[in-house]
Amino acid sequence: MTERAQATPGRRTVVGAGAAALGTAAIGLTGTARAAGNTAERSGGHGGSGHRLDLPVPTVIGHRGTSGYRPEHTLGSYRLALDMGAHVIEQDLVPTSDGHLVCRHENDITATTDVSAHPEFASRRTTKTVDGIPITGWFTEDFTLAELKTLRAKERIPGNRQKNTLYDGRWEIPTFEEVLRWADREGRRRGKKVWLYVETKHPTYFRGLGLGLEERLVKLLRRYDRHRAQSPLILQSFEPSSIQRLSKLVATPRVVLLSGTGTRPWDFTATGDPRTTDDLVKPAGLKWMASFAQGIGPTLDLIIPKDGSGKLAEPTTLVRDAHAQGLILHPYTMRNENTFLPADFRRGSDPNAYGDAFGAFAAYFATGIDGIFSDNPDTALLAAADFTGK
Repeated sequence: MTERAQATPGRRTVVGAGAAALGTAAIGLTGTARAAGNTAERSGGHGGSGHRLDLPVPTVIGHRGTSGYRPEHTLGSYRLALDMGAHVIEQDLVPTSDGHLVCRHENDITATTDVSAHPEFASRRTTKTVDGIPITGWFTEDFTLAELKTLRAKERIPGNRQKNTLYDGRWEIPTFEEVLRWADREGRRRGKKVWLYVETKHPTYFRGLGLGLEERLVKLLRRYDRHRAQSPLILQSFEPSSIQRLSKLVATPRVVLLSGTGTRPWDFTATGDPRTTDDLVKPAGLKWMASFAQGIGPTLDLIIPKDGSGKLAEPTTLVRDAHAQGLILHPYTMRNENTFLPADFRRGSDPNAYGDAFGAFAAYFATGIDGIFSDNPDTALLAAADFTGK
């Protein structure tokens, strides 16, 4: 038996009102979500009866691949996630100046590539305001794809993950199309679908530059037959309007990402919408998101807040409330290092040493979440197996 088979929890459909009860078979979509799915099917020119995800619960999502072990958003990071058995592998998308979509966590590539070591690009260093925040560095939208391909990826947080620097310079920046081709090849080789979890980064900002993400993304989804309700791909964005736009173009399942309490999606700020994350996690906000999305991706603190000492407090009602609207929950992000764990699961005094990640996973899984993003998919899979008893 392969490592994946040993660590994989029991499979069941995860989208629908029945997702609230772990360990029981989920039923179909709620009316609002089903209507949205059917509308997207019609607009995409394909028949279908709504979204159903054939994924285990809890679903383990390889955050930017295996960023706990390899420089993030590289084919090496994605490949290791797949080898470890991650159920889904995440990509973040930003554009080049000539309109190609590439996989980077941010358009600022200062920390994730060796661009600063290229004297030919020294003059490209600049300061920009992205989603209201001034940032100084090098940005993908100022490079052609050919120019980006001369760079190499490196570890983003070497202070925390010094071992990952061993792989600095080993991989280039992949395009999303290259990842789609890779996923198709691996799917054929392994005899199973390779699921991808794709985020549109700063869509309002890029639309203002004439580099809109959604239409470029949809073109690739259609080219590689990942635009259907049953496609092994999930779309995500911190901007609800991006997910709304995508819902009109493809039937691919969709998730709205949610930042911490008191924050405001940038598209809301840009359009004068006064709502904040606090409004969106209320039943009315969840019902609104269920009209065009199949799930939410909240920060873990929206599931279980921390007290003044950094320890986990009482869970909120978000899991229950979201499930009542037929929404799945894939919160982010679990990491093994002490510095990223709740205080009650830290062990020893070294912030970069591993803490009691299994204890933290157990606490989050107990809330009834449907899956989780993790920098360490192997740890997450073992924790999920512990939780389900498989």
